Amino acid sequence: MRPTTATRFTIARLLFGADPKLHRMLQYWAATAVLYGFFLFLFYNQGIAAASQAVDALAVYTGCGIAAFYLLVRASRVLGLKPTTLAAAQGLFGIGCNMWAYSIAGPLRGATLMGLMVVVVFCTFALRPRQTLALAFAGLSGMGATMWWHQAHDPLHYPPAVEGVTFAIMAACSLAVTFLTGEMTKLRARLTRQREELAAALDTIRTLATVDELTALANRRHMNEVLAAEERRQSAAGAGSTCIALLDIDHFKQINDRHGHAAGDAVLRSFAAALRAGLRDGDLVARWGGEEFLLMLPDTGIEQAQALLERLRAGVAALAVPGLDGLRIAFSGGIGLRSGGEPFTDTINRADKALYRAKSSGRDRVLVG
Repeated sequence: MRPTTATRFTIARLLFGADPKLHRMLQYWAATAVLYGFFLFLFYNQGIAAASQAVDALAVYTGCGIAAFYLLVRASRVLGLKPTTLAAAQGLFGIGCNMWAYSIAGPLRGATLMGLMVVVVFCTFALRPRQTLALAFAGLSGMGATMWWHQAHDPLHYPPAVEGVTFAIMAACSLAVTFLTGEMTKLRARLTRQREELAAALDTIRTLATVDELTALANRRHMNEVLAAEERRQSAAGAGSTCIALLDIDHFKQINDRHGHAAGDAVLRSFAAALRAGLRDGDLVARWGGEEFLLMLPDTGIEQAQALLERLRAGVAALAVPGLDGLRIAFSGGIGLRSGGEPFTDTINRADKALYRAKSSGRDRVLVG
């Protein structure tokens, strides 16, 4: 019986975890395991190794190391192991395997030196440039000691001159790879930082495009978008009535002239906060322009809207704005009920005319258009 997709997913989750960072670390582990297996396959099947017992020992050592690192990576969060610590440990393990492979590979031992650069490149993804450089020097030191020992004890098979040239080429290539990967790491970090800064800038732009900076209410542009969306929603669903109210702070120009623009800004902020506190869930208020504010009251009839605005008038009248010497804040308002499927612009026009009548007839009142 073949396993189902859900079963395979469950097995994969058990093996590699659900956390994206852990999954990525285990992917790197899997890639190194495949690489070790490939080298051992060549050793066993291509006659590279001089002693099969040495290959068996290396295979056991490598297998145990792979299994141990899987467990360490899988339990890294529980054990509190950082990715840099795991990467450095796996790098040193890889260097040890490379030294061992060089010692038993026979005439083709030079090919195993490529493994040292592979170790450095793999560790670059988790280590900082200085740590990668330190790992490269550790690899060069280990391989250099291995090569020196062999040329000193078996110069016939490990000629000193050949070993010296081989080490020089390996060192130059390894340091070059380390330098280039370090620069790539810096570039990747810089690109990541720039991407984060760009995302933050886009969030700021979105906020500025939809929120009035002074009052922290929706701005006119955003309110127009909401009204258009509400028109589409009501057309599709046949929703109930919606009221639009336009409010204008009374004698606001006099407040600015007598008390200064800072006091005027304080009035706008306090007025906006009072409106926000007095609205119901689903209602929306926006700064429509200057000292004028627009309220969208979904699923609300004229009487409900009038009652709501009277409560708002009482709340605004109780505001105490510092620096105004006890001056009472009041507003005039006009209400329009959207009839049928008319555009909200027509409803706003009726509310605007009602607001004009409220201001003309003495202010501090709310009329219906």
